[in-house]
Amino acid sequence: QVQLLESGGGVVQAGGSLRLSCVASGGTFNRVTVGWFRQVPGKEREFVAVNWRSGSGTYYADSVKGRFTLSRDSAKNTVYLQMNGLKPEDTAVYMCAADSTLIMSQLHNPGAYDYWGQGTQVTVSS
Repeated sequence: QVQLLESGGGVVQAGGSLRLSCVASGGTFNRVTVGWFRQVPGKEREFVAVNWRSGSGTYYADSVKGRFTLSRDSAKNTVYLQMNGLKPEDTAVYMCAADSTLIMSQLHNPGAYDYWGQGTQVTVSS
């Protein structure tokens, strides 16, 4: 049973930066696909970024590419999302997700991930 815990959210002004962390317990992120999603109340969960099978590739949503960077520290079972140049439209609850068998064609699909954190709130003021 894998547990994921996000942290690092907060309130920042437009143009600011935050770094989110996702720590896994009960397992490791080694050779596991880990992704970041975000959700605004009343809207669908949105894909943000994913690292497929730890080193096979990292992919970003068009809306965040060039501003967000996903990285991993396997020794600490931790995945990070560095967010720069934040915009008000980035405001959402951010959550990490993991899966051990997810295939590349399902990277963007939240329904394909077995494990989820509770989320951390990111608010960007204008």
